[in-house]
Formats: sequence, C-alpha cells, structure tokens
Amino acid sequence: MQYLPNIIFFLVLIVGIGYFTMNIRKIIRNVKLGHEVDTSGNRGERWGNVLRIALGQSKMVVRPVSGLMHIIVYVGFVIINIEVLEIIIDGLFGTHRVLSFLGPVYDYLIASFEILALLVLVAVIVFWIRRNIQRIQRFISPDLKGWPKNDANYILYFEMVLMLLFLIMNGADHMLQDMGSEHYTEAGMFPVSIHLFPILENFSEQTLILIERTAWWLHIIGILVFLNYLYFSKHLHIILAFPNVYYGKIVPKGKFRNLDSVTKEVELMMDPAADPYAAPAEGAEAPAKFGASDATDLSRIQLLAAYTCTECGRCTSECPASITGKKLSPRKIMMDTRDRLEEIGKNIEKNGEFKPDGKQLLDDYITREELWACTTCNACVQACPVSIDPLSIIMDMRQFLVMEQSAAPNELNIAMTNIENNGAPWPYNQMDRLNWKNEA
Repeated sequence: MQYLPNIIFFLVLIVGIGYFTMNIRKIIRNVKLGHEVDTSGNRGERWGNVLRIALGQSKMVVRPVSGLMHIIVYVGFVIINIEVLEIIIDGLFGTHRVLSFLGPVYDYLIASFEILALLVLVAVIVFWIRRNIQRIQRFISPDLKGWPKNDANYILYFEMVLMLLFLIMNGADHMLQDMGSEHYTEAGMFPVSIHLFPILENFSEQTLILIERTAWWLHIIGILVFLNYLYFSKHLHIILAFPNVYYGKIVPKGKFRNLDSVTKEVELMMDPAADPYAAPAEGAEAPAKFGASDATDLSRIQLLAAYTCTECGRCTSECPASITGKKLSPRKIMMDTRDRLEEIGKNIEKNGEFKPDGKQLLDDYITREELWACTTCNACVQACPVSIDPLSIIMDMRQFLVMEQSAAPNELNIAMTNIENNGAPWPYNQMDRLNWKNEA
C-alpha cells in the first residue's frame, strides 16, 4: 500500500503519454499523404525564422494587446511547466519538492512560477472577455462556428483551472510547511498564493493535506488531459508552429510555383530542334496531375500548415475579398483542408488503406466561388503569425480547375485568349493600342 500512489501515478503517466504519442503518429501519417517538397536549402534562414517568428513571437506583436497577452501565456506556460518535471519525479519516487536542494535558486524559481501563473490567469481572463463580451469580429464571423468556436473557450477554461490548481497547491503546501507537517519540506517562496488564499489558514492539518494532494493530482492529470486535448484542438499549434515556421515559404511572397511538367513543355516548344509532336520515350513517366482537387494532392508542408492553423482569424480579417463580403475566408480554407485530411485518415484506419468515398476537398469542402474570390494579394500570408500560406492551396486548386477541367470563369478565359492572340488581356490588336492617343 505504501507504493500504491506511485504505481497509480506511473500508470496515469504512461496512459497519458501513450495516447498523446498515438495521436501524434496519426498526424505524421496524414501529413505524409502529401507529396514531398525539397526544403534542404536555406537552413540558416529557416532556423532564423524559427527563432524570430515561432520562438520570438515577432508577428504576434503586430497587434499589441493580443500580442502581449499571448506572449504572457506562452512564456508562462513554458516556464511554469519546468515545475512539471519536479511533479513527475515526486510522483514516481514518492519525494516532495525534490528540486529543493537548489536552495535560494529554488525559492526564486517557485516565486517566478507563481507570478507568471497570476499573469497567465489575468491574460486568459482578458482573452475570454475579448472573445465573449467584446466579441471581436474575427471571433464571431460565420466561418467560425460550432466546435471551432467552442474549442477556444474550452482551452481558456482549461488554462484558468490549471493555474488556479497550481496556486492552491502551493498555498496549502506553504501552510503545511509553516506547521512543520511531516513530509512537507520547507522550500520555496510563495508571493502570490499566500495572499490569494488566506482562507486556508482556518483549516486543520489533515484538511490542508487533502487540499494539497487533491490539487497536486488534479494539476498533473489536468496537464496530461490538456496535452491529449491538443490533438482535437486548434492549440495543436503549440507544438506544430515550430516545424511549420521552419518549412514555411522563404521566397518572395509574390513568387508562384511553376509546374515542372509545364516548364518542360514550354522549353520543348521553344526548342527549334525539338519535335513537339514526337511521342514520349518508352517508359517515360506519365505527367503529374495538374493542381489539387483533394487533400492528398497537396504538399506535406501544406498539410502540416492545415494542422498548425491557430484559427485566430487574422488572415480572414485582412483578406480584401472577405472584408468586401465575398464568400472567401482563408481561415476556412485551412480548416476545411484539415477536416478533409482527418476524414481521409479515418478512412485509412477503418479500411487499412484509402477506399474512395465519393468526396474530395474541391466542391465538397471548398467551393469554386471561394477559390475565384481570391485576389492573390498575399494579405493572409503576411498576417499569419505562424507562417501559414492559404494562398498556395487556393492556387493549386485553381490550377486543377483550369488545367484539368478547363473550368476557369468566363472573364478569365477571355483574358487568357486575348493574351494568346494579342499579347495583352485587352481585346485590341497590338497595332491599335495607341488609337486612344490620336482621339485625344
């Protein structure tokens, strides 16, 4: 019976980490359904982006209020979770405040944890007010409803509870240290919890032990639940933002990708010695599919970005098409891509391999109206705090419509015909272009 709590803790830890690992493997499998992209170069620039954007939060502070609050929550969670290491050691070996041998350093660590916990609590409350009372437009727009809308609040409640449990645990622990209670090593400074919970002074030693142990268990179980909740939540970006920023676009935002097959075709047409009508060599690789109609036609980087999307709506709030009432929402493009990819993953789990389900990303998730509403201005790419590129998915799907289905809007077909015939998108012969000058 003496080691029963340690055994229970070990089992809880194994289950929590095991379930998290299983879900991360699902994400890796789903992302690998996309085609590979060569990202071997520019490592220095990529790591610089990770330090500046993912770690340094440089694109968050463009909006100062939310940026500052996010940095507080981000830094608070990272630093406070150093304390999780101590909880794990204590839980496995039955010790209490095992890192207290650090002496004064430990005292200042606990004090900083408490101050950060209070700041995180305040920041989370501010976020909740902005989302539910102030009702900022990007949090209540039509593309964010149902589960995605509720998920943000669930996370805020989670964070509030975890911070309160941490402070309650420390407050009760401090009282027990003052009482000289057995097993409660006198260590740490508690500048916040000692003032937040004066009511604890009225409890007996046994009641305080019960409060401290309950808060301790709920805190670590809450952290494991939070960890596993990430898979189902937009907060998966806590983990995926770093690889996504690393693999993010580093060429100028206005530069579009050319298809190798099209480039080779143009080179062949421009080569006087080549026979454009010659049959392909025997055993030659068949031309790749032009563009994308389903999630598996996209690149691994695009699929990783779909899982990384924070659903913050900064992209949609900056999108001129969305602002002027068009159906397009770059946030919805990313959410739809992730939802379709998850559906494909569940299909594979059920059947051992993907069985055609009569659905695809185009039309079943993302409409053609949305795709053609895009102005390709890159405002969404510029606005994203974690280097997601919704425009690349839009352009790949447009490419499929134009090159595989000849389904471009009539206005675009007219413009392309004019470019082919007249060298410009206007319906005028090159010799007549300056006629307006004579009329003036």
